[in-house]
Amino acid sequence: MMKKLEISLSCGNYDRTQAIFDGRAPIEGCEVNAVSLEPEEAFHRAFRYGEFDVTEISMSSHMMTTARGDSQYVAIPAFLSRVFRQSGIYVRTDRGINTPQDLRGKTIGVPEYQITANVWIRGILNDEYGVKPSDIKWVRGGIEEPGRGERAPIDLDPAISLVQIPDDKTLSDMLEAGEIDGYIGARAPSCFLRGAPNVGRLFDNYIEAEKDYFRRTRIFPIMHMVGIRRTLVEQHPWLAVSVYKAFLKAKALAVKELDELCHLAVTLPWMVHHHNEAKALMGSDYWPYGLDANRHVIETFSRYHFEQGLSKRKVAPEELFAASALDLSKI
Repeated sequence: MMKKLEISLSCGNYDRTQAIFDGRAPIEGCEVNAVSLEPEEAFHRAFRYGEFDVTEISMSSHMMTTARGDSQYVAIPAFLSRVFRQSGIYVRTDRGINTPQDLRGKTIGVPEYQITANVWIRGILNDEYGVKPSDIKWVRGGIEEPGRGERAPIDLDPAISLVQIPDDKTLSDMLEAGEIDGYIGARAPSCFLRGAPNVGRLFDNYIEAEKDYFRRTRIFPIMHMVGIRRTLVEQHPWLAVSVYKAFLKAKALAVKELDELCHLAVTLPWMVHHHNEAKALMGSDYWPYGLDANRHVIETFSRYHFEQGLSKRKVAPEELFAASALDLSKI
Protein backbone atom coordinates (compact mmCIF):
# COMPACT_ATOMS: atom_id res chain seq x y z
CA MET A 1 0.00 0.00 0.00
CA MET A 2 1.45 3.37 -1.06
CA LYS A 3 2.36 5.65 1.81
CA LYS A 4 0.41 8.89 1.88
CA LEU A 5 2.26 12.13 1.16
CA GLU A 6 2.62 14.22 4.31
CA ILE A 7 1.87 17.88 3.64
CA SER A 8 1.38 21.03 5.71
CA LEU A 9 -1.56 23.31 4.96
CA SER A 10 -2.48 26.78 6.13
CA CYS A 11 -5.61 28.80 5.42
CA GLY A 12 -8.44 30.57 7.18
CA ASN A 13 -11.06 28.34 8.79
CA TYR A 14 -13.96 29.70 6.75
CA ASP A 15 -17.27 27.91 6.17
CA ARG A 16 -15.93 27.03 2.69
CA THR A 17 -12.75 25.48 4.13
CA GLN A 18 -14.10 23.99 7.35
CA ALA A 19 -14.49 20.54 5.78
CA ILE A 20 -10.75 20.52 5.02
CA PHE A 21 -10.04 20.92 8.73
CA ASP A 22 -12.67 18.50 10.06
CA GLY A 23 -11.91 15.76 7.53
CA ARG A 24 -15.14 15.77 5.50
CA ALA A 25 -13.13 16.90 2.47
CA PRO A 26 -9.87 14.92 2.58
CA ILE A 27 -7.05 15.53 0.12
CA GLU A 28 -6.61 12.28 -1.81
CA GLY A 29 -3.26 10.60 -1.26
CA CYS A 30 -2.23 12.97 1.53
CA GLU A 31 -1.82 13.08 5.27
CA VAL A 32 -2.55 16.72 6.09
CA ASN A 33 -1.26 18.79 8.98
CA ALA A 34 -3.65 21.76 8.78
CA VAL A 35 -3.10 25.05 10.62
CA SER A 36 -5.71 27.82 10.71
CA LEU A 37 -4.14 31.27 10.35
CA GLU A 38 -5.27 34.81 9.68
CA PRO A 39 -4.55 35.70 6.04
CA GLU A 40 -1.91 38.32 6.85
CA GLU A 41 0.10 35.81 8.86
CA ALA A 42 -0.29 33.08 6.24
CA PHE A 43 0.89 35.45 3.49
CA HIS A 44 3.83 36.75 5.51
CA ARG A 45 5.02 33.23 6.28
CA ALA A 46 4.43 32.02 2.72
CA PHE A 47 6.06 34.84 0.76
CA ARG A 48 8.88 35.55 3.21
CA TYR A 49 9.79 32.03 4.30
CA GLY A 50 7.84 29.50 2.19
CA GLU A 51 6.77 27.64 5.31
CA PHE A 52 3.73 25.68 4.10
CA ASP A 53 3.24 23.13 1.34
CA VAL A 54 -0.33 24.29 0.63
CA THR A 55 -1.38 27.76 1.70
CA GLU A 56 -3.86 30.54 1.21
CA ILE A 57 -2.07 33.20 -0.83
CA SER A 58 -2.68 36.78 -1.89
CA MET A 59 -3.63 37.06 -5.54
CA SER A 60 -1.60 40.25 -5.83
CA SER A 61 1.62 38.83 -4.37
CA HIS A 62 1.23 35.64 -6.40
CA MET A 63 0.74 37.64 -9.60
CA MET A 64 3.74 39.83 -8.82
CA THR A 65 6.08 36.90 -8.16
CA THR A 66 4.71 35.02 -11.18
CA ALA A 67 5.44 38.03 -13.40
CA ARG A 68 9.02 38.09 -12.06
CA GLY A 69 9.42 34.34 -12.52
CA ASP A 70 10.34 33.66 -8.89
CA SER A 71 7.06 32.39 -7.42
CA GLN A 72 7.54 29.51 -4.98
CA TYR A 73 3.90 28.51 -5.45
CA VAL A 74 1.60 27.42 -8.24
CA ALA A 75 -2.09 28.04 -7.62
CA ILE A 76 -5.32 26.17 -8.02
CA PRO A 77 -8.48 28.17 -8.92
CA ALA A 78 -10.12 27.87 -5.50
CA PHE A 79 -10.82 31.44 -4.42
CA LEU A 80 -11.05 31.40 -0.65
CA SER A 81 -11.71 35.12 -0.23
CA ARG A 82 -13.79 37.46 -2.37
CA VAL A 83 -14.95 40.88 -1.16
CA PHE A 84 -16.45 43.93 -2.80
CA ARG A 85 -14.15 46.81 -1.90
CA GLN A 86 -16.14 50.04 -2.10
CA SER A 87 -16.55 49.48 1.66
CA GLY A 88 -12.77 49.63 2.19
CA ILE A 89 -12.21 53.38 1.74
CA TYR A 90 -12.14 55.34 5.01
CA VAL A 91 -11.74 59.10 5.18
CA ARG A 92 -11.63 62.06 7.49
CA THR A 93 -15.10 63.57 7.26
CA ASP A 94 -13.74 67.05 8.07
CA ARG A 95 -11.55 67.34 4.95
CA GLY A 96 -14.20 67.93 2.29
CA ILE A 97 -13.90 64.40 0.91
CA ASN A 98 -17.40 63.68 -0.35
CA THR A 99 -16.70 61.97 -3.67
CA PRO A 100 -13.89 59.74 -4.95
CA GLN A 101 -12.57 62.67 -7.01
CA ASP A 102 -11.97 64.55 -3.74
CA LEU A 103 -9.19 62.06 -2.92
CA ARG A 104 -6.88 63.79 -5.42
CA GLY A 105 -3.97 65.41 -3.60
CA LYS A 106 -4.87 63.76 -0.29
CA THR A 107 -2.61 61.63 1.93
CA ILE A 108 -3.98 58.11 2.19
CA GLY A 109 -2.64 55.26 4.32
CA VAL A 110 -2.10 51.68 3.16
CA PRO A 111 -0.84 48.72 5.24
CA GLU A 112 0.95 47.49 2.12
CA TYR A 113 0.80 48.96 -1.37
CA GLN A 114 0.69 45.50 -2.95
CA ILE A 115 -2.22 43.93 -1.05
CA THR A 116 -4.99 42.65 -3.29
CA ALA A 117 -7.73 44.77 -1.72
CA ASN A 118 -5.80 47.96 -2.48
CA VAL A 119 -5.07 46.95 -6.08
CA TRP A 120 -8.83 46.54 -6.58
CA ILE A 121 -9.63 49.84 -4.85
CA ARG A 122 -7.08 51.82 -6.86
CA GLY A 123 -8.27 50.13 -10.07
CA ILE A 124 -11.90 50.96 -9.31
CA LEU A 125 -11.00 54.56 -8.46
CA ASN A 126 -9.20 54.86 -11.81
CA ASP A 127 -11.76 53.04 -14.00
CA GLU A 128 -14.93 54.35 -12.40
CA TYR A 129 -13.95 57.85 -11.24
CA GLY A 130 -10.81 58.87 -13.13
CA VAL A 131 -8.65 59.04 -9.99
CA LYS A 132 -5.16 57.72 -10.80
CA PRO A 133 -2.78 56.23 -8.19
CA SER A 134 -0.37 59.08 -8.94
CA ASP A 135 -3.08 61.59 -7.93
CA ILE A 136 -2.77 60.48 -4.28
CA LYS A 137 0.04 60.71 -1.72
CA TRP A 138 0.41 57.24 -0.19
CA VAL A 139 1.85 56.42 3.24
CA ARG A 140 2.49 52.86 4.41
CA GLY A 141 2.60 51.18 7.81
CA GLY A 142 0.80 48.91 10.24
CA ILE A 143 -2.90 49.46 10.75
CA GLU A 144 -2.77 48.61 14.47
CA GLU A 145 0.85 47.59 15.03
CA PRO A 146 3.88 49.75 14.10
CA GLY A 147 6.53 48.65 11.63
CA ARG A 148 4.64 46.80 8.90
CA GLY A 149 6.22 46.75 5.44
CA GLU A 150 5.71 44.93 2.14
CA ARG A 151 5.67 41.13 2.33
CA ALA A 152 7.46 40.89 -1.02
CA PRO A 153 9.70 43.53 -2.63
CA ILE A 154 8.04 46.08 -4.93
CA ASP A 155 9.50 48.49 -7.48
CA LEU A 156 7.06 51.30 -8.30
CA ASP A 157 7.08 54.00 -10.95
CA PRO A 158 8.74 57.21 -9.64
CA ALA A 159 5.43 58.99 -10.31
CA ILE A 160 3.94 57.12 -7.33
CA SER A 161 4.52 58.82 -3.99
CA LEU A 162 4.82 56.15 -1.27
CA VAL A 163 6.41 56.94 2.12
CA GLN A 164 6.86 54.67 5.15
CA ILE A 165 5.35 56.13 8.32
CA PRO A 166 7.52 56.37 11.47
CA ASP A 167 8.09 53.09 13.28
CA ASP A 168 6.28 54.29 16.40
CA LYS A 169 3.02 55.15 14.60
CA THR A 170 0.02 53.26 13.22
CA LEU A 171 -2.36 54.20 10.44
CA SER A 172 -5.40 53.95 12.69
CA ASP A 173 -3.92 56.39 15.21
CA MET A 174 -2.82 58.76 12.45
CA LEU A 175 -6.29 58.72 10.88
CA GLU A 176 -7.92 59.41 14.24
CA ALA A 177 -5.48 62.24 14.95
CA GLY A 178 -6.00 63.78 11.50
CA GLU A 179 -2.39 63.22 10.44
CA ILE A 180 -3.61 61.50 7.27
CA ASP A 181 -6.73 62.17 5.23
CA GLY A 182 -7.84 58.59 4.71
CA TYR A 183 -7.02 54.91 4.64
CA ILE A 184 -7.75 52.03 2.25
CA GLY A 185 -7.43 48.36 3.05
CA ALA A 186 -9.02 45.01 3.71
CA ARG A 187 -9.56 45.62 7.43
CA ALA A 188 -11.48 48.46 9.03
CA PRO A 189 -9.19 50.57 11.25
CA SER A 190 -10.00 50.34 14.95
CA CYS A 191 -10.61 54.08 15.16
CA PHE A 192 -13.56 53.65 12.76
CA LEU A 193 -14.89 50.60 14.63
CA ARG A 194 -14.97 52.44 17.93
CA GLY A 195 -16.68 55.49 16.39
CA ALA A 196 -13.85 58.03 16.52
CA PRO A 197 -14.99 61.55 15.58
CA ASN A 198 -14.57 62.66 11.96
CA VAL A 199 -13.76 59.16 10.65
CA GLY A 200 -16.17 57.51 8.22
CA ARG A 201 -16.53 55.56 5.00
CA LEU A 202 -16.32 57.37 1.68
CA PHE A 203 -19.34 55.35 0.52
CA ASP A 204 -21.89 55.51 3.33
CA ASN A 205 -24.29 53.24 1.44
CA TYR A 206 -21.54 50.92 0.28
CA ILE A 207 -23.81 47.90 -0.23
CA GLU A 208 -25.80 49.67 -2.91
CA ALA A 209 -22.59 50.96 -4.51
CA GLU A 210 -21.20 47.41 -4.58
CA LYS A 211 -24.42 45.93 -6.00
CA ASP A 212 -24.45 48.57 -8.73
CA TYR A 213 -20.80 47.81 -9.51
CA PHE A 214 -21.58 44.11 -9.89
CA ARG A 215 -24.62 44.72 -12.10
CA ARG A 216 -22.50 46.79 -14.49
CA THR A 217 -19.24 44.82 -14.45
CA ARG A 218 -20.22 41.28 -13.33
CA ILE A 219 -17.09 41.40 -11.17
CA PHE A 220 -17.04 39.91 -7.66
CA PRO A 221 -13.43 40.75 -6.72
CA ILE A 222 -11.14 37.82 -5.92
CA MET A 223 -8.75 38.35 -3.01
CA HIS A 224 -7.11 35.03 -2.14
CA MET A 225 -6.46 31.72 -3.83
CA VAL A 226 -4.71 28.50 -2.84
CA GLY A 227 -1.03 27.97 -3.61
CA ILE A 228 0.92 24.70 -3.61
CA ARG A 229 4.68 24.57 -3.29
CA ARG A 230 5.92 24.45 -6.88
CA THR A 231 8.62 21.87 -6.21
CA LEU A 232 6.04 19.52 -4.69
CA VAL A 233 3.80 19.74 -7.77
CA GLU A 234 6.83 19.00 -9.94
CA GLN A 235 7.65 15.93 -7.82
CA HIS A 236 4.01 14.79 -7.50
CA PRO A 237 2.03 15.88 -10.59
CA TRP A 238 -1.21 14.41 -9.14
CA LEU A 239 -1.14 16.72 -6.13
CA ALA A 240 -2.69 19.85 -7.68
CA VAL A 241 -5.90 18.08 -8.72
CA SER A 242 -6.16 16.25 -5.38
CA VAL A 243 -5.94 19.55 -3.49
CA TYR A 244 -8.36 21.29 -5.84
CA LYS A 245 -10.96 18.50 -5.57
CA ALA A 246 -10.85 18.77 -1.77
CA PHE A 247 -11.45 22.52 -1.84
CA LEU A 248 -14.28 22.07 -4.36
CA LYS A 249 -15.94 19.56 -2.06
CA ALA A 250 -15.47 21.79 0.98
CA LYS A 251 -17.16 24.70 -0.79
CA ALA A 252 -20.04 22.52 -1.98
CA LEU A 253 -20.68 21.36 1.59
CA ALA A 254 -20.68 24.96 2.86
CA VAL A 255 -23.11 26.15 0.18
CA LYS A 256 -25.46 23.25 0.90
CA GLU A 257 -25.64 24.32 4.54
CA LEU A 258 -26.58 27.88 3.52
CA ASP A 259 -29.83 26.51 2.07
CA GLU A 260 -30.75 24.75 5.32
CA LEU A 261 -33.69 26.54 6.97
CA CYS A 262 -34.34 23.92 9.65
CA HIS A 263 -31.15 24.73 11.53
CA LEU A 264 -29.06 27.77 10.64
CA ALA A 265 -25.39 27.06 9.90
CA VAL A 266 -24.41 30.71 10.42
CA THR A 267 -25.32 32.92 13.38
CA LEU A 268 -27.62 35.19 11.36
CA PRO A 269 -31.42 35.14 11.70
CA TRP A 270 -32.16 35.63 7.98
CA MET A 271 -29.21 33.72 6.58
CA VAL A 272 -31.31 31.80 4.01
CA HIS A 273 -32.94 35.05 2.87
CA HIS A 274 -29.55 36.70 2.34
CA HIS A 275 -28.34 33.60 0.47
CA ASN A 276 -31.36 33.72 -1.84
CA GLU A 277 -30.96 37.48 -2.29
CA ALA A 278 -27.35 36.99 -3.40
CA LYS A 279 -28.41 34.27 -5.87
CA ALA A 280 -31.11 36.53 -7.31
CA LEU A 281 -28.56 39.26 -8.03
CA MET A 282 -25.44 37.25 -8.86
CA GLY A 283 -26.62 33.83 -10.03
CA SER A 284 -26.89 30.43 -8.37
CA ASP A 285 -23.10 29.97 -8.15
CA TYR A 286 -22.20 33.46 -7.02
CA TRP A 287 -18.84 32.35 -5.56
CA PRO A 288 -17.48 30.34 -8.50
CA TYR A 289 -14.23 28.40 -8.49
CA GLY A 290 -12.40 27.55 -11.73
CA LEU A 291 -10.78 29.74 -14.37
CA ASP A 292 -13.50 29.91 -17.02
CA ALA A 293 -16.10 31.49 -14.72
CA ASN A 294 -13.52 33.96 -13.36
CA ARG A 295 -11.44 34.83 -16.40
CA HIS A 296 -12.90 38.34 -16.76
CA VAL A 297 -12.24 39.04 -13.06
CA ILE A 298 -8.62 37.86 -13.21
CA GLU A 299 -7.94 39.67 -16.49
CA THR A 300 -9.25 42.92 -15.00
CA PHE A 301 -7.06 42.45 -11.94
CA SER A 302 -4.04 41.63 -14.11
CA ARG A 303 -4.57 44.90 -15.98
CA TYR A 304 -4.82 46.84 -12.72
CA HIS A 305 -1.70 45.13 -11.40
CA PHE A 306 0.28 46.04 -14.50
CA GLU A 307 -1.04 49.61 -14.69
CA GLN A 308 -0.13 50.16 -11.04
CA GLY A 309 3.45 49.02 -11.63
CA LEU A 310 3.31 45.95 -9.40
CA SER A 311 3.99 43.58 -12.29
CA LYS A 312 6.24 44.59 -15.17
CA ARG A 313 4.07 42.77 -17.71
CA LYS A 314 0.47 41.63 -17.94
CA VAL A 315 0.16 38.14 -16.54
CA ALA A 316 -2.15 35.79 -18.45
CA PRO A 317 -4.59 34.05 -16.07
CA GLU A 318 -3.35 30.59 -17.06
CA GLU A 319 0.15 31.42 -15.81
CA LEU A 320 -1.06 31.53 -12.22
CA PHE A 321 -2.38 27.98 -12.05
CA ALA A 322 -1.35 24.35 -12.32
CA ALA A 323 -2.48 23.29 -15.80
CA SER A 324 -4.01 20.04 -14.53
CA ALA A 325 -6.33 21.96 -12.17
CA LEU A 326 -7.78 23.78 -15.20
CA ASP A 327 -8.72 20.56 -16.97
CA LEU A 328 -10.60 18.24 -14.62
CA SER A 329 -11.94 14.98 -15.99
CA LYS A 330 -15.64 14.69 -16.74
CA ILE A 331 -17.94 11.67 -16.65
